[in-house]
Amino acid sequence: MINFFESDNYYNTPMMKYVLLFFFLFSSVIVSRAQTKGSLENVAITSTKKKTKVSTNENGELHVNVSPKDAAKFKAAGLVRYSDFGAKGDGKTDDIDAIAAAHAFANQHGLRVKADEEATYYIGGKERTAIIQTDTDFGTAAFIIDDTEVQNIRASIFLVSSSLDPFNPEGVASLKRNQEKIDTALPGACLITVTDSNVKRYIRYGLNQNNGSAQTDIFVVDKNGNVDMDAPIIWDFDQVTEITALPIDEQTLNITGGRFTTIANQAESKYNYHSRNIAIKRSNVVVDGLEHRITGEGDHGAPYSGFITIRDCANVIVKNTILTGHKTYRTIGSAGKPVSMGSYDISVGRAVNISFINCSQTNDINDRTYWGIIGSNYCKNLLYDNCTFSRFDAHMGVANATLRNSTLGHMGINAIGSGVFTVENSTIYGRTLINLRSDYGSTWRGEFIIRNCVFVPAGGSTTSASLIGGSNSGQHDFGYTCYMPEKITIENLRIDDSNHPEDYEGPAIFGNFNPEMTGDSYQEKFPYITTKKVILRNVTTASGKDLRLSDNSFMFKDVKVNVEK
Repeated sequence: MINFFESDNYYNTPMMKYVLLFFFLFSSVIVSRAQTKGSLENVAITSTKKKTKVSTNENGELHVNVSPKDAAKFKAAGLVRYSDFGAKGDGKTDDIDAIAAAHAFANQHGLRVKADEEATYYIGGKERTAIIQTDTDFGTAAFIIDDTEVQNIRASIFLVSSSLDPFNPEGVASLKRNQEKIDTALPGACLITVTDSNVKRYIRYGLNQNNGSAQTDIFVVDKNGNVDMDAPIIWDFDQVTEITALPIDEQTLNITGGRFTTIANQAESKYNYHSRNIAIKRSNVVVDGLEHRITGEGDHGAPYSGFITIRDCANVIVKNTILTGHKTYRTIGSAGKPVSMGSYDISVGRAVNISFINCSQTNDINDRTYWGIIGSNYCKNLLYDNCTFSRFDAHMGVANATLRNSTLGHMGINAIGSGVFTVENSTIYGRTLINLRSDYGSTWRGEFIIRNCVFVPAGGSTTSASLIGGSNSGQHDFGYTCYMPEKITIENLRIDDSNHPEDYEGPAIFGNFNPEMTGDSYQEKFPYITTKKVILRNVTTASGKDLRLSDNSFMFKDVKVNVEK
């Protein structure tokens, strides 16, 4: 905080009076380093009788002077505006320093931040991140983010952060799957991240192959160490090599409004992800009414990691928000062959209880020139409710997911993970109703529930429909045993398979996951555990053809299919 001397009477010796007089005559500067806990902020804030002004030193660090008169005015109003710190809002002047300064002052004094109505803030390529720790209303203001020349492609424009410090709990040497409590001292509810660097999971197969990642898990505990069993521990940890606790903020931080436009980068088309975004790394955040559009995409460009990036936090809601799919570019993958690069407007990683409600995208969800809008890793309890997006996707696993009242476009539903995956009251235009990602073993350790849905295979293109797709040869070690959902319940499903090839035999429950597995002679080095039971209730087809098991009758011969009324 900025410390103001209350009066000279505080110091009751003549000598101190002369010292203070000397201080004010020759300095009159009171400096506070606004390096808030857990943030990237590095702002020197002074309070002198000079005008409120924002400047930078030779190292690019912000220096903010706030006059005592303005400081009193801001505190009385309970908020600051970007124009208070010199933002022009003319769409031409780079306003990022003023924006960052406004948030730095607001963070110190617990003030709200409000953009000026109808202003257009230009944000150039300078490396500067504005730290948000208080309620922020972007309102009807526009923000132009110019990515054509950027100093640091991984520096967020805004970082929503907590003022609470992460710490390393002691005494947790191992963990068990579905363990209900950890024995360690905690100041309150925390998001726990644990790692065992001795174990590799998610050893990717295919054109983007890799050697896997250290075993990682995230879960929420209360102050007594009780694990929230709606998002349970999913791995056994024989050894915990790293553990971090992130305290969960009790108060909700609200971010509202804002019309953002990214002028797309013109970089080389290779895996060099741009993160010029709004990064949320604080628990209990609501984003409401934001819009993001993209302009300037050409015949090449580097991919984006997500304009809204949610990471290392819990309980985040994004609602009434409009986003944009990025153009798909191609490069050479790790296997030395051409691949399409994933490019996202939403990214979620190591996060629990993340909801997207009443959200959509600006471009056609069935336009294949645009990549799927979301990517996620290490998440639990993801929700789409009343969303219209090109894709749902979980790369390195999701534990529990729900899609309801939504429409999914050409990339459909792609996932691996565990727990319960529920799809209800939704329309899916993907190649399959649910695709279990083959690059991670097409694994789902748990249950699928599909009810009251419409499936339009391949968006209505000519195709032989199958509901559950994926691939697993049983010859690759993914770092875990791969499962298909143990139980699949499908109720009130309408399959619009009217556009089908002449030799079409009807939609299959399962795609052909392993065409080479046609008899007992085929040996899996790493057995793939198939589904035990499928329950069907009121499944209808536009073609009039009955639902069948699979093209690979041998692989799924032990699946019990119950057709119930």
